[in-house]
Amino acid sequence: MLLDLYLAHRPALIAYAARIVGSRVRAEDLVQDAYLRVMASDAHVASDLSGDREIARPLAYLYRIVRNLAVDWKRHLSVEDIDRQSSDTMDTFAAPLSSPEQEVLHRQQLRLVAEALAELPRRTQTVFEMRWLEGHTLHEIAERLDVSVTLAHQLSRSAVTHCAKRLSDLESR
Repeated sequence: MLLDLYLAHRPALIAYAARIVGSRVRAEDLVQDAYLRVMASDAHVASDLSGDREIARPLAYLYRIVRNLAVDWKRHLSVEDIDRQSSDTMDTFAAPLSSPEQEVLHRQQLRLVAEALAELPRRTQTVFEMRWLEGHTLHEIAERLDVSVTLAHQLSRSAVTHCAKRLSDLESR
């Protein structure tokens, strides 16, 4: 029975997931989610012999689901982290004005950012505008442009990196 298999191998599954995600607490959640997914699926353990779809190697199947959930969680976490870093970079563009000299500098920076954006492919410009000027999430951008969230993130990151490079060129003059 799947429950017996799950209970017998739960500590090993948790240790396996913890190595991937780096957190035992998160690993416990992932292992439980994996078990619930198997139970919710229409597949049955091979010993069931009910004639329905069978899982020939239920333990390997559980490990695979745990691994997939752990990798997905890590990927999601890394996208959020990179997105937060991009947000921090963008925050440096919007400094408060405190003197006429700084206003001139900020206008130069804004002009450089506009020029840098004009150098980018149209889709990259669109992603930048949606993300940083209109405030859309990466998921919204991906859905609206019919691209993956990963690609939307890469295009956003590319635009921010390109603009930051152009701004650093201004500072090095």
